[in-house]
Amino acid sequence: MIALAPPGVRVGITGLGASLPRRTLSSEDVARSFGESEDWILERTGIRERRVAAPDEAASDLAVGAALAALARAGCRPEEVDVVIVATASPDMLFPSTASMVAAGIGADRAAAFDLSAACTGFVYALAQAYCAVASGSARRVLVVGAEVMSRFLDWEDRSTCVLFGDGAGAAVVEPVDEGGVLAFELGNDGSRAGDLRLPAGGSRAPATAETVRDHLHTVKMNGQEVFRFSTRVATASAVRVLELAGLGVDDVDVFAPHQANRRIVELVARRLGVPAERTLLNIDRYGNTSAASIPLVLDEASRDGRLPPGSNVLMCAVGAGMTWGSLLLRWTAEGGDGR
Repeated sequence: MIALAPPGVRVGITGLGASLPRRTLSSEDVARSFGESEDWILERTGIRERRVAAPDEAASDLAVGAALAALARAGCRPEEVDVVIVATASPDMLFPSTASMVAAGIGADRAAAFDLSAACTGFVYALAQAYCAVASGSARRVLVVGAEVMSRFLDWEDRSTCVLFGDGAGAAVVEPVDEGGVLAFELGNDGSRAGDLRLPAGGSRAPATAETVRDHLHTVKMNGQEVFRFSTRVATASAVRVLELAGLGVDDVDVFAPHQANRRIVELVARRLGVPAERTLLNIDRYGNTSAASIPLVLDEASRDGRLPPGSNVLMCAVGAGMTWGSLLLRWTAEGGDGR
């Protein structure tokens, strides 16, 4: 699926927000449980620490905090939100949707609400859906949240996965803007590779039993080498396609905001694209792979640090379970809304 913003249609992000658990878990502590040193994790992932949710903290709790922060930055009241989309691979429960709980938690009483499941690509997918809703006129303001508590779905004896993930939430308010906004996006999926990254049990195919619990089937399983190869190839190609669609080149990219999957993946994709390190946003060293939350978290940080000045061309791209992928290009606008 590809889309080029038609002339005269300007839809952008007017507010960002983030919410992170207080507890920090260092790679040194994780590595020690395997009889390894911190360097063993740092060399493979670039992750020095990650946040872990408290026992009574769920995805919706983090999402509400990020959502309220984004609404405040946008100067938008909860009752003005038309749609709430929560991108998550770690919902509070199968139903009702985490988005329903977030809408209630922030007071968006008249908003439609639904979850979007595209794993690490979730925020890009959700942002594209928000753009389509606003650009078509079916919604005025859409709240997009990426929220994950991946720590609940990890096998802490599986060194191939437990070292990677962290918890957190990031949010964005999407509405009409006077200048800039979304320029183009591309979304894709290769279902033949679904087995490379999955959470096998807990759904209708393999409901919870004593055996599924015993066999750790309610935790993330990953074919790391295949995911690495697929991610670096597809993310690069997708980013190139979305730039071509917008009639821009890599030199026009002011800020590259990739999904924080693994430092080696991010650096390899940036290198293949030709995006210099100083234009590439990275925070995986402090938060790990926060799945659908990673792009809004890194954007929120950059915005607060002054690295997202209005007029910047921002390229986002992600690859996740499915295997899904998506890239989105937008021209950044000042946060705070466009006037009502």
